Amino acid sequence: MSLSISLHLLAHALAPGQVKPRLIPALGEDGACDLQRLLVERALRLPVNDFQDRFLWLDEGPDEALAAMAEDCGWAVVEQPAGDLGERMRRIATLGLCTTDAVILIGNDCPALDSDYLHAACAALHERDAVLGPAEHGDFVLLGLRRVDPLLFEAIPWGCEDVLPITCERLRQLGWRHCLLPRLWEVEGPEDLLRLAELGIRLD
Repeated sequence: MSLSISLHLLAHALAPGQVKPRLIPALGEDGACDLQRLLVERALRLPVNDFQDRFLWLDEGPDEALAAMAEDCGWAVVEQPAGDLGERMRRIATLGLCTTDAVILIGNDCPALDSDYLHAACAALHERDAVLGPAEHGDFVLLGLRRVDPLLFEAIPWGCEDVLPITCERLRQLGWRHCLLPRLWEVEGPEDLLRLAELGIRLD
């Protein structure tokens, strides 16, 4: 049976001083913001043949240039709902499941996440209720779901190394079949700039 799947990219609006705070000492506020733009642009240009719909969810109000780029790439631009990260993801997943059989949520901080990784996540959702893309620091870079339950998102210490194991335990409590994809790295601090350069992503 073929599944209809929607892709949801959560991103910050591009405001200097409000994105990539750990990179500001190395790049300055404008440089950190420019890097954020590069990462979002890269995510928007991912080949996404597996998806029926694609949505860019922006926080902190409109970003006209980013919205125009997203729309040129075939994404619908939407303002993120209110709440902490868990509540926002729960609401986005719930809305997505109103129109497609499954949803995949990603951020823009993982340049190693490519079309093959997305395809693997889609394939997993044909067999499982959920799929997770683990990150090096203990959270996840991708969450795919065929159903939603508040337990999966409530009282999670977002941003800490326990996010992934807690989420997996919640999935076990729900009795949902789930699987993990290979672990990937995210852009978090100055130590990741060399990795970016090795991928050909650098600021001019």
